[in-house]
Amino acid sequence: MADIFSIELKVRDYEVDLQGVVNNANYQHYLEHARHEYLQFIGLEFAKLTSEGIILVVKRIEIDYNSPLRSGDSFIVDCRTERISPLRFGFIQNIYRASDHKLVISAKVMGTAINRQGRPFLPPEIDKAF
Repeated sequence: MADIFSIELKVRDYEVDLQGVVNNANYQHYLEHARHEYLQFIGLEFAKLTSEGIILVVKRIEIDYNSPLRSGDSFIVDCRTERISPLRFGFIQNIYRASDHKLVISAKVMGTAINRQGRPFLPPEIDKAF
């Protein structure tokens, strides 16, 4: 099992819907932010990769919603990586409420890298990371 990277965040008022819970689309923002922080942590700058013609793209996301977050809740987003195929990689991610470590969502995000012509490829720095 790969090492697990995690960050702690807090729900902002504007991220909740009329029911008082975090809108489901915002969870994808939390997951994406954690993935970008993880890449930076291991020395891969998302913007730099893009400027070099290495475009990281999401191909598929699977999310299981288990319990809601509410305005003001602190939460932990974790992230670990896995290799799916020669050209695809995955992030296994969970969000837990910080106060009681209750599982909020579990997700699997699958991606690849494409070049400027839109062709999949896995450059050495991405290959090494997964």
